[in-house]
Amino acid sequence: MNEKKWAKIGRAADLSKKELQQIKIEGKRIALSYREGRFGAISGTCLHAGGPLGDGTIHNDYVVCPWHSWQFHRITGEARPGIPAAVPQHELKEENGDLYVNLNTLTQAKHAPHPRHPLTREIKRESGPLRIAGISATVMNKEYPRYSTSEALLQESLDYAASEHHAETKLIRLNDLKFRSCEGYYSKSAHACTWPCTITQFDSSDELTEVYEAFVFWADAVIIATPIRWGSASSLYYKMVERMNAVQNQMVIADRVLIRNKVVSFIVTGGQDNIQAVAGQMMTFFGELGFTFPQFPFIAHSRGWHAEDMENNVSYVQKSKELREGARALIDRSVALAADLIANEPLCKIARGGRKAR
Repeated sequence: MNEKKWAKIGRAADLSKKELQQIKIEGKRIALSYREGRFGAISGTCLHAGGPLGDGTIHNDYVVCPWHSWQFHRITGEARPGIPAAVPQHELKEENGDLYVNLNTLTQAKHAPHPRHPLTREIKRESGPLRIAGISATVMNKEYPRYSTSEALLQESLDYAASEHHAETKLIRLNDLKFRSCEGYYSKSAHACTWPCTITQFDSSDELTEVYEAFVFWADAVIIATPIRWGSASSLYYKMVERMNAVQNQMVIADRVLIRNKVVSFIVTGGQDNIQAVAGQMMTFFGELGFTFPQFPFIAHSRGWHAEDMENNVSYVQKSKELREGARALIDRSVALAADLIANEPLCKIARGGRKAR
């Protein structure tokens, strides 16, 4: 039995005015609660990602973590029935109207056993030929698909990579994946945005795992193709890159670079102009993730703002020898740089601000 170490929190009458609050005493975080005439005190640090339990809410006598909604009983610290987990419980006492907490806990933390997520494995390149992932961000009706100029050029580039460079290729259509939008955990705290993504951890049906696998582990080069929609990349593109926050944020909170020695290039097409702005945003974002660009990192096509006859735009791309050659040349440049990165094994471990990969 640990020796009791009592510390004064404050006047009980004042503390009872708040249903839940986060208290810090001698370096310990405590979630102090008051309901129906009874105080409760448990560890203020959530077992999942260290969220501040005392800044959360209470639902049916369970403290709900403000970061990811893990729940622990406000008195015992036990998780919901059926979940073998618990945060430590603290003993309380009142003397002369003052409330005291025993800083030495009555119970120990109990972690629910669970297998490691596959995305937490060591990042290393497996031996074998060059691997190129193509990401199509075109949105369309799945039952009655239409012709996509950006995806057609992407397929041209992947076919060429396989036939001429003997590369392994993989086409990922974001339109075929069921994945949730970013839910803004970063807005609660930088540390609330986790790797793997919080959504990926909790929702086994979320299919963006395929993209994470390609970007972080499988591909040596990634080709991202998008149409132009009102002067911007497609809505699916932005839905994907918002979820990439889990990759970029690791550099901020863990000094960890997940994207290592990888190349990215782009295909941008549309009936509207604004190619430079679309490509510029894409290059900025993926540069921030740690990707490397080949010389001339994108090919693009637009017939301008007034070209509303989209059937002619499609026909132009279908017949354009120049665009097909451009897609192949984009692969030549991307493959050459990817092969050089693999052969020379540069460190590529210094992140923005001098942070180092692990």
